[in-house]
Amino acid sequence: MSLPGARTPTRKGPTTLRNEPHSRSDDTPTAVPPPRRSFFSPAADVIGSELDLGLTGSHVVHALTPGFCDAASLYLLERWRREETTYAGADPAKIEARRLALRVGTDAPESWEGVLPVGEVIVFPRETPYSRALVDGHAQLLDSVDDHTAERLAASAGRDARVDELLKSRSFLVVPLRLRGGAIGFVACSRGPDRGPFLTAEIAAAESLAARAAVALDNARRYEHERRTALAIRGSLLPGTIQEVEGCRIAHGSLPAGQGSIIGGDWFDVLRRPGDRVSLIVGDAMGHGPESAVAMIQLRTAVRTLAGLDIPAADLIRRLDALASDTPGASFATCIYAEWDPRQRTCTLVGAGHPPPLLRGPDGRTRPVTLVGAGLPLGLAAGTYEPTVLTIDDPSLLVLYSDGLVESRNTDIDHQIARLARALDTAAVDHDPLPSLCRRLLYASSDPAGTDDRTLLLAELTPTKG
Repeated sequence: MSLPGARTPTRKGPTTLRNEPHSRSDDTPTAVPPPRRSFFSPAADVIGSELDLGLTGSHVVHALTPGFCDAASLYLLERWRREETTYAGADPAKIEARRLALRVGTDAPESWEGVLPVGEVIVFPRETPYSRALVDGHAQLLDSVDDHTAERLAASAGRDARVDELLKSRSFLVVPLRLRGGAIGFVACSRGPDRGPFLTAEIAAAESLAARAAVALDNARRYEHERRTALAIRGSLLPGTIQEVEGCRIAHGSLPAGQGSIIGGDWFDVLRRPGDRVSLIVGDAMGHGPESAVAMIQLRTAVRTLAGLDIPAADLIRRLDALASDTPGASFATCIYAEWDPRQRTCTLVGAGHPPPLLRGPDGRTRPVTLVGAGLPLGLAAGTYEPTVLTIDDPSLLVLYSDGLVESRNTDIDHQIARLARALDTAAVDHDPLPSLCRRLLYASSDPAGTDDRTLLLAELTPTKG
């Protein structure tokens, strides 16, 4: 059977479809060997080893080119990439697909960027072999590049002579990428006139490779989705771009626990208040997974709302305690809240079961602040929170932190707080800028394995003169 009009501008003759009956003698007079991985390069062995869409696509085209074919490209359906429905059981008028990876011979993808850029989204009409492969679920074998592809490449190539060579295909293969009964994309392979056409066994091997690639691509997409979600959550826990207000310079940082973690239960915030005041807070929920992070998002939002009411610091924490008792996952969360007023030269602190802040005064020594009351963790409806008011007449450095910086299985927490104070004094002697000082302390944890989240907030307090 012939596909009408499917010819390149330089080649004449009918186009044979692989999913139409054709003689075994077209392939080889001998028995067809079973599919084997030796058709492909060693890159086939690493498909799925990275949870990254781009790298996975690159592994696929490197497995195919130049041993199996002269050129290979991999496309993903845009609607699948955006986590919408696939085309299972449908026959759409057109299909939008994004070029994820490309390899022509041994050329680097960058050398083809001007003609076939990776990341380009292309609309494929219904009559193209790409659409048929996706809808039918079978590989499409042609004896030349289809008209749509030839015209598109010729239009985009300009005077690039390499495209003329690419269009002189003796055999053109489109293999669908299918997953759980639906199409997610396809792989296109071409061989030039100096090579024989794709044989039955080779097509079967390519289909097997495509099936494995589809699973790897799905795993990578799922991971990237979870990572975007985690980054969005983490972004919502950051205090924005505020770095300096009247009488206060800020530096902050956080490290989630575990290898490769993005989010945890720690959070912090910096809020401008009327009269050049500024509020600082560091909080910590039990655990360091997404559930803890979601709970702390709610508490952080509540603090922002309560701070907008401009109520006293102790009243703010009491109301936060009441809210935490009705918030899933927020019970037993801890926090330390500070309100700095450079005009009045006062710093008001309220703790809720949290390690005490550190203060480095003009004498160059860092000491823990003795709070009037440490306060119970949030969510217990205790309501007994007392303010500690410090008078600061000279520039000082206030340090708020989470317990991940001072907890140790082998050492008393008071000793670890003293260790952190000494580390600050040592780093300050080196005259590190505030952001550099923050990073240095953040990585000087008592727990190198990082089994708990670490959060640090430095505030350089400068009283208003006069």
